[in-house]
Amino acid sequence: MQFTETELKGVWLIEPTPTIDDRGSFTRVFCEKEMADCGLATRFVQHSRSHSVRKGTLRGLHFQEQPYTEVKLVSCVRGAVFDVVVDLRPNSPTRNRWLGFELTPANMKQVYIPEGFAHGLQTLTDDAEVSYMISQFYTPHAAKGVRYNDPVFSINWPLMPTAMSDRDKSWPLLRKLVH
Repeated sequence: MQFTETELKGVWLIEPTPTIDDRGSFTRVFCEKEMADCGLATRFVQHSRSHSVRKGTLRGLHFQEQPYTEVKLVSCVRGAVFDVVVDLRPNSPTRNRWLGFELTPANMKQVYIPEGFAHGLQTLTDDAEVSYMISQFYTPHAAKGVRYNDPVFSINWPLMPTAMSDRDKSWPLLRKLVH
């Protein structure tokens, strides 16, 4: 596995390295020791999946408030997605900056998202499925979000949204968020 820390400190791109032979391939997608060697969380208490029917579906930008902040390890297991992380850490030199990653089953890339980041994604294909390893139990009263099109972030989403939840459409702009 290759671990690359991004310009947003704490966000890592993890690229599994498959072993390929005439039978096919074998790929390790999680290794507690290798993650710990990079200083990454290795305890995940939930494994969730989201399935989106339509290309252009937008989910996010989500996070959980303290003391329920969470680390996520995200990958795409079907279709393709544009995965976005936004730095919301109060004292971070990269506060309000974002990064986007194309995740597909073929590229096997995973995004490690530390506490203090909002997360969202947009499907680039119909019938897309995303896997989330999550370090904290889902806590409904701590579940928060910020608007996907907040001008503070100016995220360059690849497509016009074709489907979104009412909740995701109604998240506040960052300037109205108290957390």
